[in-house]
Amino acid sequence: PDPACPMAGTNQTQVTEFVLLGFSHGRPFLFALFLVIYLATLLGNSAILSLVSLDAHLHSPMYFFLSHLSCLDLCYSSVTVPKLLANALRPQATISYGGCLAQTFLLMWCAGAECALLALMAYDRFAAVCQPLRYCQALRRSTCTAAAAGCWLWGLLDSALHTVLAARLSFCGAAQLQHIFCDVPPLLGAACSDTRPNELALPISSIFVGLSPFPLVVISYLCILATVLGMPLATSRRKAFSTCSAHLIVVTLYFVAANLNYNRPSSGYSPAADTLVSVLYCIIIPMLNPLVYSLHNQEVWGALRKAVRVSATP
Repeated sequence: PDPACPMAGTNQTQVTEFVLLGFSHGRPFLFALFLVIYLATLLGNSAILSLVSLDAHLHSPMYFFLSHLSCLDLCYSSVTVPKLLANALRPQATISYGGCLAQTFLLMWCAGAECALLALMAYDRFAAVCQPLRYCQALRRSTCTAAAAGCWLWGLLDSALHTVLAARLSFCGAAQLQHIFCDVPPLLGAACSDTRPNELALPISSIFVGLSPFPLVVISYLCILATVLGMPLATSRRKAFSTCSAHLIVVTLYFVAANLNYNRPSSGYSPAADTLVSVLYCIIIPMLNPLVYSLHNQEVWGALRKAVRVSATP
């Protein structure tokens, strides 16, 4: 039996729900904050999806992949925030056992898919800047569709592994999570059964699923940098940098936050820091991505102005 849990090795009551302890303070503030964030996430990412779908000028590989990123960001927020808002209004924040596993599965699916998609978007920028004459041939519609489907499958396989391992965990007494939603690290912290398979799978998965796409990002941007610095005209250099800067910001934010969330120090984080890192990773970044991509993107603003004019026309 596990000495950390006196009930390990004995008959245990089947866990039907988890109590989420991250809601101990500031429930009205949390409700208002996350409601505003969620509405902004829905508005921004839905606008990106609508513009890419409706405007022919945005029917290019770059915006095709951006629409998939917006889908992922909507999934990230919708998996966590609605339940989080409901719990913020309840005396005790809980989530069912099945709901917790489903939330974990969907979060890990989005995480794995986004790692691969960001690498694919880096290759798209490499092809556009470094091989412009072969760009349309290298990234045909059928190729982009197959590559995007591969990203979703990449995340699905990783998520299935972690969810199966999480379903084998046992929990003693009142199942409590020091968090505001379900994810692999909080489940491992609450389990009283052997978590070594899960703890082994997490860093291995982080390396092969999370970090293996990262070298493609680095190589792509090194090639882009070399190509841009070799351009004779300053205007050409500025244009090339402007098409890549938004993606580079998104990549940096995502990989830093993901690494903090899943590759934790052996001593772990404090509950407050743990919650903050997860909120940044799963809730804040999905809100920021459409803002980053549209802030200095004249094509997106042009499509938005066109859509507003069309909707305003009687």
